[in-house]
Amino acid sequence: MKDPFIQRLTQLAKADPRIFLIVGDLGFGMIEPFVAQFPKQFLNAGVAEQNMTGIATGLALEGHIVYTYSIGNFSTLRCLEQIRNDASYHDANVKVVCLGGGFSYGALGISHHATEDISVMRSQPGVKVLSPGDNWEAAEATEAAARTPGTVYLRLDKSTAPDTHAPGEIFHFGRARKIEEGKDLTFISTGGILGEVLKASKALREIGITCRVLNLHTIKPIDTSALVKAAKETGGIITVEEHMVDGGLGSAVAEVLMDEGAHPKFFRRIGLRGGFSSVVGSQSYLRTYYGLDANALVAAAKSLVPADKGEAESVDLPQNRTRPAVGPLHAERQHEEPA
Repeated sequence: MKDPFIQRLTQLAKADPRIFLIVGDLGFGMIEPFVAQFPKQFLNAGVAEQNMTGIATGLALEGHIVYTYSIGNFSTLRCLEQIRNDASYHDANVKVVCLGGGFSYGALGISHHATEDISVMRSQPGVKVLSPGDNWEAAEATEAAARTPGTVYLRLDKSTAPDTHAPGEIFHFGRARKIEEGKDLTFISTGGILGEVLKASKALREIGITCRVLNLHTIKPIDTSALVKAAKETGGIITVEEHMVDGGLGSAVAEVLMDEGAHPKFFRRIGLRGGFSSVVGSQSYLRTYYGLDANALVAAAKSLVPADKGEAESVDLPQNRTRPAVGPLHAERQHEEPA
């Protein structure tokens, strides 16, 4: 998603000299064209993300719209105090951009796994949270962040779902996108794992289980109306996120439904639980290992939807993977019971 991000940011910078980009000593192949065009709207803060955020806040308070950009946890957890005390507290126009949500940098281990960032960032007062699922959403979310006053978190994935936008469709900040319609259940997802959800929905539809697919590119503010409708109009809800279930997308959805008194017939969170990942590998491998791929989603749906809907065939993804004897992080689907 980094390419649509920088392409749209370049367009914004051409039209508005207030746009400013600060990076934490990375992405040079991607950002060189931006730097060449807008040398006075760019700064490399070096490997100093806390300083990067403080500088961004100062520039924002002087009238700029500032994007900070780094890998996964580096732009968020490493400088959370500065995001909280400097940017958010002063309602500054700082747009915190993370490249590498979830297991995007899976082979680099826990230091690069961004699997707690949604829960941490959405807990900050005043901070809006964007987590696009495909390249179109990534570009639109980049612009939406610029147009939204205050501090915004933009979570970019290295993976992306296939292009899902309809001709003439308009991106609405804070509104869920209904990508597919169905009655038997609703999949609610965020981030690039939308691609796995769409594969699962297709496999389920082939055996008569129809799925509504909602993608929440905006987690905060959340689309209460779309979530309540899904609970009332479909057989149940499965949330899907490449993130810990603690405080993430599933928690946000559950909070809304309980507050609104909307009780789906079943509710299951598909995500990560149990601790840090001791396993490294590609993003695709880790999704399969931890039960976040399309096959796992099909299995979860079949366990919840009435059995007379038939049997789904396995989708074509890696099977018979080897696991270590002990792994601290488990797919929550093995533990979660329907509400």
